[in-house]
Amino acid sequence: MSVEVGFYGVGILMILLLLRVPVALALIGVSFGGITWLLGLTPALGIVSNTPYSFVASWTMSAVPMFVLMGFVSFHAGLTGGLFEAAKSVLARVPGGLAISSIFACSGFAAVSGSSLACAAAMGRIAIPEMVAAGYRPSVAAGTIAAGGTIGALIPPSILMIVYGVFAETSVTEVFLGGIGIGLLTAVSYSLIVVVICLFRPDIIPRRLEGVSAGGGLAAIAQIWPTLVLIGLVFGGLFSGLFTATEAGAVGALGAIALSALTGRLTRKVMRDSLVETLATCASLFIIGIGAAMFTRFLGVTGLSSFISYAVSGADLSYLQLMAIIVFVYIVIGTFMEPFGAMLITLPVLLPAVEAQGLNLVWFGVLVVKLLEIGMITPPVGLNVFVIHSVAGRHVSVAQIFMGVLPFLVADFIVVALAVLVPGLVLFFPMLLQ
Repeated sequence: MSVEVGFYGVGILMILLLLRVPVALALIGVSFGGITWLLGLTPALGIVSNTPYSFVASWTMSAVPMFVLMGFVSFHAGLTGGLFEAAKSVLARVPGGLAISSIFACSGFAAVSGSSLACAAAMGRIAIPEMVAAGYRPSVAAGTIAAGGTIGALIPPSILMIVYGVFAETSVTEVFLGGIGIGLLTAVSYSLIVVVICLFRPDIIPRRLEGVSAGGGLAAIAQIWPTLVLIGLVFGGLFSGLFTATEAGAVGALGAIALSALTGRLTRKVMRDSLVETLATCASLFIIGIGAAMFTRFLGVTGLSSFISYAVSGADLSYLQLMAIIVFVYIVIGTFMEPFGAMLITLPVLLPAVEAQGLNLVWFGVLVVKLLEIGMITPPVGLNVFVIHSVAGRHVSVAQIFMGVLPFLVADFIVVALAVLVPGLVLFFPMLLQ
């Protein structure tokens, strides 16, 4: 009977989400109602009162506001402003150089942001007008940045990866390292797509070379030295074992503030905007996380998690069959949910199945984040597409941007297939720590 209540709870949750009930409220409401039904009002109230503190007070979770603050300070202080120019100075002479430069600029921005939306918005304002002026078809120019923005959640520090590490009880540092491999593979695959389009459809991406003077290139690279220092400080300390992921967040936030002050860009407005946006972002993330923690407890009480583990073991699913199911679930749910909520809703259900198969949780976390980021550029709710439209709407419509991301979705599915068939591509960097 309890397992049936678990299934009913999952079904009601899906219905509430389809009715556009906020994710946090749906999670909390279903969990509270289900636990009250099974155990009574007093235990349900106890879980409601204890879960927020137990979730937010997690030592690992304290890295989230620190990395978010680092990203907002870097953005508002303009520490990342020269990334596109610096990338262009190196890559502009490659076929489709402007588009490829924007992709690698997104990768650089990702290293101090952890947010695909922020990455897409920042690069969209800078790169799309320049690409359109150079003769790029507006839909492809916008699609390139929308897709490139997804790298923001793959290359550490990634907020999604931190939260995954907390829920899966696995090393955040190792998940970060796995993200580097999949993030760079994504950037390279996107760049190859650009080159292919440029060579075969010069009417969409012109073949002519976009020249940049050597002086301009040196000036652009010199402009991003604070970003390079910040990346080196955080990644160097994190991956050398000098400090943990949580400590890396604090060092990164302090480093961003110090570098902004050193370059004369730290103003009262920069700090105010950064702190306000950090508080708003973390409040949104944490309330969803609290709901997901309650939902996990609800599934535990019903026994649904154990039921799924036994069912997967008993069904004798092959590795590829299980992966096909998981990929399908995330692709579908990504079409109508934002990544953070989608991850926290699905992990309590899918983690038992993954553990039952004995799969590597670090590899699975990186794969989940990659699949969720595909949802950021798929209709109808592809958030990156709407962000790009908000900053470049005068050049292109939402429908045209969705058309522009189609070639990059092909690259995404190839990357996912490679990650599934060759897990070593994801686990190469994490294994270096062992």
